[in-house]
Amino acid sequence: MSKNVRTARPGYRCAECGNEVAKWVGRCPECQAWGTVEEKGAVKPALARITAGVVSAPARPIGEVDIEAARAVSTGVSELDRVLGGGVVPGAVILLAGEPGVGKSTLLLEVAHRWAASRGNGRSLYITGEESAGQVRLRAERTGNLHGEMYLAAEGELSAVLGHVQAVRPGLLIVDSVQTVQSAAIDGTPGGVTQVRAVASALIAVAKENNLPVLLVGHVTKDGSIAGPRVLEHLVDVVLHFEGDRHSTLRLVRGVKNRYGPADEVGCFELRDDGIIGVADPSGLFLNQREVGVPGTAVTVIVEGKRPLLGEVQALVAATNLPAPRRAVSGLDSARVAMVLAVLERRGRVRLGDKDVFTATVGGMRVLEPAADLAVALAVASAARDVALPPTMIALGEVGLAGEVRRVAGAGRRLAEAARMGFTHALVPPDSGPLPAEIKATVVPDLGSALRELKSEG
Repeated sequence: MSKNVRTARPGYRCAECGNEVAKWVGRCPECQAWGTVEEKGAVKPALARITAGVVSAPARPIGEVDIEAARAVSTGVSELDRVLGGGVVPGAVILLAGEPGVGKSTLLLEVAHRWAASRGNGRSLYITGEESAGQVRLRAERTGNLHGEMYLAAEGELSAVLGHVQAVRPGLLIVDSVQTVQSAAIDGTPGGVTQVRAVASALIAVAKENNLPVLLVGHVTKDGSIAGPRVLEHLVDVVLHFEGDRHSTLRLVRGVKNRYGPADEVGCFELRDDGIIGVADPSGLFLNQREVGVPGTAVTVIVEGKRPLLGEVQALVAATNLPAPRRAVSGLDSARVAMVLAVLERRGRVRLGDKDVFTATVGGMRVLEPAADLAVALAVASAARDVALPPTMIALGEVGLAGEVRRVAGAGRRLAEAARMGFTHALVPPDSGPLPAEIKATVVPDLGSALRELKSEG
């Protein structure tokens, strides 16, 4: 053999992000994932020149392309349609991810029932890989989701799933879950990176060829991200996250990616013993209805997607003999709460160093945006001074380290929602833009001004 002939060297590729490296490593240097670097085989020679081939359909001016076949079709669940942008698009593949027990299967049974009951949509086919058909039937009977056009099959083999699709000819396919379906023709363990990618690719191909909308259930990891290869999120058309606290009946479906509509919408649901229902006006779920103010409570307005929601922040300040006072947080960002407490003590002269401070939200709401900083500060100050805010007052604003109150986006929309719910007074930061006339707005440029309003109201 000539010495000038260079032998092909094997290469390695990360199954998570696709990054290529020259040698095997245990951790991908690009996405920092462990155990995802696999050998891709010897380096292939350069491809020969590619010539033009037969096209599937001639190119046409974009104005002549028929869009009727791509119109969104309602699922029958209005809150889910809100997140999807009006409904499911024929041929779209939707990935719904969430923690175990949050209610994914219950919601999809409701979707399958509404789809089958609607005229013109055709049959719905529900494939379960985690439960038996009898177990799913029991849940459907308990929640009242039985219909003659609903078809159910318990399968874990990809070829059998495709066989059911060919036999039933459904108008909607639901696979629960994509991690439980495998193919004997593909190497890799069930639920592994290779299997999940291949199964998802096959189901996507079926969806596009048959104009069949497909809903896939996805597992999540301990940190809440979607399990399996990250490329799965890139392959599908829509990615939805199903969120909710086990101790609360409230559930949120949050859009993360949507090729056919807005990707920042949120749908609200209430999980009950007899099923799951959409909540069109969820603001009242996050408030304690009182006619008189209670020390340690403040109301704010947050924005979930494009929807303003009223939320109540509660605080309890108690003396302690411990050298390190407790700081307990529930439903709020603990880092922001710690910052607000430091600013409140330093700039607002509210002594908290020798006291336990507990802060929480009502109704299972998670408040992470900075617009709730002022409400947190007023709730803590109200609890420390034992002075109640008026029950018809709300507070909006981000608190800076210098004690200033910064403006928040969409103040007018937030106050309009507060006025609709019966609130008459609001503490707002400067330069908040045009505000509704139905509510009296008091501008508070800094934390000291807001605390003086608390004192005067008390």
